[in-house]
Amino acid sequence: MSAATVGLLAGMALGFAAFFGGFWAFLLVAFLGLVGLIIGCVVQGDLEMSDFTRSRNRQ
Repeated sequence: MSAATVGLLAGMALGFAAFFGGFWAFLLVAFLGLVGLIIGCVVQGDLEMSDFTRSRNRQ
């Protein structure tokens, strides 16, 4: 599935959430979509958890 198709589906899901559920439903769907994106990238191997943490010894 292309990035444009995924973006279209995500936009449609956010639009439906905003229309039918209001602002808080929109924020919830956006947040859960972001969490799903991060988990998917980690599972696929495009992102590592070490990218989010920083060593204290790094100078």
